[in-house]
Amino acid sequence: MRTGSTTECSFDEFVTARRPALLGYADTLAGGDRHAAEDLVQEALVKLWLVWPRIANGAPEAYARRILTRAAARAARRRWQGERPTERLPEPTVTADSAGLVEDRLRLGAVLAQLPPQQRTAVVLRHYCDLPERQVAEDLNCAQGTVSSLASRGVAMLRSLIARPEAGLPA
Repeated sequence: MRTGSTTECSFDEFVTARRPALLGYADTLAGGDRHAAEDLVQEALVKLWLVWPRIANGAPEAYARRILTRAAARAARRRWQGERPTERLPEPTVTADSAGLVEDRLRLGAVLAQLPPQQRTAVVLRHYCDLPERQVAEDLNCAQGTVSSLASRGVAMLRSLIARPEAGLPA
């Protein structure tokens, strides 16, 4: 790797500009686990660097999202589904003006984490990232109808989870 090359500079610029958005997407895919999200982004950026000369002039962010989506799916399949900790950590301290927004975000994160991985990914790409179905279908490597179905079922499940006060979610 040559230091100061055009490829390296443009990759560095891409990472500087798009890493926060990729981290937000990965955080949502990881169900709010910030450490897992950082690992996913790191894995995606390493893979992106390897193919950067070929895709730099194409759609590198879409390629990075595709890597993140697949890495999150692999992680979900590998994740141990045994015991779950039951003790809840204290809620973070926030100012009064942002408390409502933080509570809403925590509640949404909690219900998103309860969706099956494919539905969560489709909902996040479609509604959080505001991507068209065609782009989501490419990222998930499936048909547009599948994306529509996954997103629709995911939103319906979100609505039912949010409507249930006994769901054990932050109020």
